Amino acid sequence: MSPTVTVVVPIHNEADYLPGALGALLEEVRSAGVSFEVVLAENGSTDATAPVARDLADLHHEVRVIELPTPDYGAAMRAGFRSATGEWVVNFDIDYFSGQFLRDALGLADVADLVLASKRAPGADDRRSPLRRAGTLVFNLLLRVLFRSRVSDTHGMKMVRRTVVETVAPLVTSTLDLFDTELVLRAERAGFRIKEVPAVVEELRDARSSFLSRVPRTVLGLLRIRLRLWRDR
Repeated sequence: MSPTVTVVVPIHNEADYLPGALGALLEEVRSAGVSFEVVLAENGSTDATAPVARDLADLHHEVRVIELPTPDYGAAMRAGFRSATGEWVVNFDIDYFSGQFLRDALGLADVADLVLASKRAPGADDRRSPLRRAGTLVFNLLLRVLFRSRVSDTHGMKMVRRTVVETVAPLVTSTLDLFDTELVLRAERAGFRIKEVPAVVEELRDARSSFLSRVPRTVLGLLRIRLRLWRDR
């Protein structure tokens, strides 16, 4: 019998962090009280992440591992999404996950095809640095200006009906940081029902990449998505 939820977790160079974090993640998912699987999408690690992940999968029957040869967060998410067997596909990071979000999202299953954990929705508690909060605000403004999007956040935790993944994911060409953004934008344009729930965001460790270094890549990526969507009309 297929699980209700497939949780996709991209991992890269997490050999030391993964064992403890995965245990905590599994506890959070189990708290939702549904059948589930966890897909660890290892991508291009240069440490022992892949064998550590495989060992953990041997210990936990709910866990399986897919491996990609090159480091690419978005490509890992896409591969995990497309390998999902659950009715719903959830994106968690190994250092950002929440059983409460999963319970809230499942509570909207009758009225939504995609549920986003928004850092900007009423009731959200964003405990990140002022710079990163400002970055989220600017990113949202770009979504509204470039795409007339009504969603307030496309990054972070989300739950997507598998039929949406099967319909939309094959059209998404963005990787790296923007796979999920293009997925959400295409789902919105296709008329799928999108709901947002407020997120509590507290970084469990320092960011592994520079926020400012990602800004030019993100802006250029959004412009490319805008051009692709215009051509697809």
